[in-house]
Amino acid sequence: MRYISSRGKHSPVSAAEAIKMGISPDGGLFVPEYIPEISASVWMQIEGRTYQEKTGAVLAYYLQDFSPAEIKKCVMGAYNTSSFDDERIAPLVKINDRIYIQELWHGPTSAFKDMALQLLPHLLVASAEKTGEQNEIVILVATSGDTGKAALEGFKDVAGVKIIVFYPQDGVSEVQKRQMITQTGGNVFVAAVEGNFDDAQNGVKKIFADQSFIDILAEYRMKMSSANSINWGRLLPQIVYYVSAYSDLQASGQIKRGEAINIVVPTGNFGNILAAYYAGQMGVPINRLICASNTNNVLTEFIRTGVYNRNREFAKTLSPSMDILISSNLERLLFEITDHNAAAVSAWMEQLKTTGQYQVDRACLDKIGSLFWSDFASDQETQHTIRTTWEEDGYLLDTHTAVARNVYDKYAASTGDSTKTIIASTASPFKFGKSVAQAILKPELLEGQDEFAVLKTLSEATKRPIPAGIRDLDKRHILHKAVSSKETMGETVLDYLGINQ
Repeated sequence: MRYISSRGKHSPVSAAEAIKMGISPDGGLFVPEYIPEISASVWMQIEGRTYQEKTGAVLAYYLQDFSPAEIKKCVMGAYNTSSFDDERIAPLVKINDRIYIQELWHGPTSAFKDMALQLLPHLLVASAEKTGEQNEIVILVATSGDTGKAALEGFKDVAGVKIIVFYPQDGVSEVQKRQMITQTGGNVFVAAVEGNFDDAQNGVKKIFADQSFIDILAEYRMKMSSANSINWGRLLPQIVYYVSAYSDLQASGQIKRGEAINIVVPTGNFGNILAAYYAGQMGVPINRLICASNTNNVLTEFIRTGVYNRNREFAKTLSPSMDILISSNLERLLFEITDHNAAAVSAWMEQLKTTGQYQVDRACLDKIGSLFWSDFASDQETQHTIRTTWEEDGYLLDTHTAVARNVYDKYAASTGDSTKTIIASTASPFKFGKSVAQAILKPELLEGQDEFAVLKTLSEATKRPIPAGIRDLDKRHILHKAVSSKETMGETVLDYLGINQ
């Protein structure tokens, strides 16, 4: 299998090249030439198997230039009990007869990004070896909160790699910030950006597109790659957990073979729900993909109208990892549903760049509407959903998963659809503990407490343990204090790399 650019101006590459490069030189995103379908024999093979075995089976379809032994080595290095606190890796929790929560946050940073970013370093190192890469790889990451820490944790002290993470200075939770600025490792660097996530993401994209910058790094035997979900090696592992969830429901007899399900995903950058789309195209029977947004509801508007318009006020919400107005992975969906029409996709992306908006044609919108349903939740609705889910179901949601549950409830009320549904739970409730605690505990219990004291109060009140990756964060030494303007991110990268220009 080869990989092609969504902009259509770069020749096809191998899986290893696509993973190593991260983004296509023409500014497009790499996508597989075709989407493989899981065979009946493979479905039978993975039913009742471990998460690692299911991962290996799915990856084999897409990593055809990797040997089975290479894939297994990557998978076993990523998904193990030293990195994940649940041997099931991505367990399903039944809430009621219709709703299942898939917990994707049992990794070292307590967020769903671990599901991909524990595997990506192994894939990247293997890809570099397979392609004979001699240059040091420089990973650039823009994060809205969770990707940064997960990437830092995954890539720390990996030989031949340096990783640089940019986060919005005032756009992440205190727990997320502390996780990043206390990160150890001889090859890691973290900098705050004066701006929001879109500023950080645009800054990273600008660096990737700057040929003079690429040439400077080449002089020092360095080459850039990405750990954001623009990298196919980030998106591919996310497909697996939707396949795994369906397989688990089928193996346990909770759904019949071939029975369709709904999948609800809280998303800002569209990568996590795009992975569910790919899982559906591979053969997971999906009735509806439900896209849950917060007040930054650019995706909801797009799915309903076909108009993508980022020219709006940027809102800081209780679900900060979704505070995004430019959803990079939507480009991949557009490429797929237009039957790989790179010219149309390129035109839309150019309009987005120059005017801040674009509108897809009716045929494209109809295809999207046949697959997706979307709505959004306000902060008030988010906290209400955390409270009612705790009181009625005894389940503790984080703010992002609460957005998903709230939007699912709106979907069910609007459509009357009783299809069994998986809600992707993207973070431990303790990652956003202050907001969660304020939703379910009396104000006097929290009065005068900082975010870290609140975590202990929340743990005691709910009898839920604080995950190891979050516990005692406030006692860890701050190692990264750099701040960059959005205009000087490239200079910040060169300074860290010791390159004087």
